[in-house]
Amino acid sequence: MNLGETIKEGNEASSVDRAKAMIYLKCHIHEGLKYEYLTIKDPLALWGNLKERYDHQRTVILPKARHDWMHLHLQDFKSVANYNSALFRISSKLRLCGENITDADLLEKTFTTFHASNVVLQQQYRERVFHKYSDLISCLLLAE
Repeated sequence: MNLGETIKEGNEASSVDRAKAMIYLKCHIHEGLKYEYLTIKDPLALWGNLKERYDHQRTVILPKARHDWMHLHLQDFKSVANYNSALFRISSKLRLCGENITDADLLEKTFTTFHASNVVLQQQYRERVFHKYSDLISCLLLAE
């Protein structure tokens, strides 16, 4: 909607654009927050308040997500589907915090977390040279 300028310091956005930005922001925030910020009429002020309130999430979420990533093991789950869900939940948190998680990372994480008794199986899956995590997980789900 080209309203990004309305939430930047020292902007010269028109009053019409500011009104559009306020409507957009207030339509997309939680109901409880709408009432809390009811008196704010400037999109820059609203954005600043929301940023101050929630910008710390990265510092809270990232360490836990990294810890969860380090301690995620395929062998700890009863099913491949449960492992897959946990992997995507953790990788989504890492991406939210600015970490770049690629298919190669997902593949390597999965290969390195095979149980020690399944080294041959791990090697067989590696030899298939999967390029996409979705291909590997489909194969694991079928095998399960």
